[in-house]
Amino acid sequence: MADTGIFATTAEVQRKAGANASSVSNTEAYINDYMTQVESFINTHTKTNYSDTYSALNVDVKGLLKEIASNLAAIYVIEYDMSGFPSRSEAESMITILRDRALNGLALLKDNTRRNFVDDA
Repeated sequence: MADTGIFATTAEVQRKAGANASSVSNTEAYINDYMTQVESFINTHTKTNYSDTYSALNVDVKGLLKEIASNLAAIYVIEYDMSGFPSRSEAESMITILRDRALNGLALLKDNTRRNFVDDA
């Protein structure tokens, strides 16, 4: 099986999910499913279909999409089964950090001034 996500790779998601992530949800098949959901969410949330125009995007926009998508997909990997983490609070802390970074990135994409700045760079 190969990566089917557009914005981020399985390896990028796995690094963010960490060493204690479930061996079931931290696989390419699960991550491909999560990436489809995450990419649709990002496109809908920002009212911009980045999936269709990805190859023409500025490198900075691609990097931001990669960060948001890998953060959100890693949350799905972690929440699937938190029993492998030393404590539930460690898993929840990781989710909180990933969520915060994803929300910050989404806010940047929705801010037309910042998006125009990046697109024009």
